[in-house]
Amino acid sequence: MPADVGQRAPDFTLPSTTGERVTLSEVLKRRIAVLAFVHFAFTGG
Repeated sequence: MPADVGQRAPDFTLPSTTGERVTLSEVLKRRIAVLAFVHFAFTGG
């Protein structure tokens, strides 16, 4: 489902660069988060 500019992101969990699981809702409890999606970044193609 596409998101519009300014729309709140759904909650999700991803691994950090250190392998720790990071959940958006937990990050937002402590600080502001900015999400940037870069099409095909780091895919090698």
